[in-house]
Amino acid sequence: MPKAYWVVTYRSIKKPDVMPAYAKLAGPAIAAAGGRFLARGVPVKMYEMGQMERVVLIEFDSVAQAIAAHDSPGYKAALEALGSDSVERDVRIVEGA
Repeated sequence: MPKAYWVVTYRSIKKPDVMPAYAKLAGPAIAAAGGRFLARGVPVKMYEMGQMERVVLIEFDSVAQAIAAHDSPGYKAALEALGSDSVERDVRIVEGA
């Protein structure tokens, strides 16, 4: 069974003060669902249409596990802490090759 990955890019962070509360809830919720953080931070180099935006890459053992992590009560609480207008981001779940 192929692994799955959350690929998250932040287009903008409008309210950086809410990020610690989000991270305090999101990290444990993702880990409890089997997620492993592989990378997080800003790019060290960009090409083509790249933007200097925060990127997070999280590995899961399966697509089902990645989806369940996002839909879990723990992660939903993290999203509530983040709020609806604090960040502009793109969250994608992709299957590993």
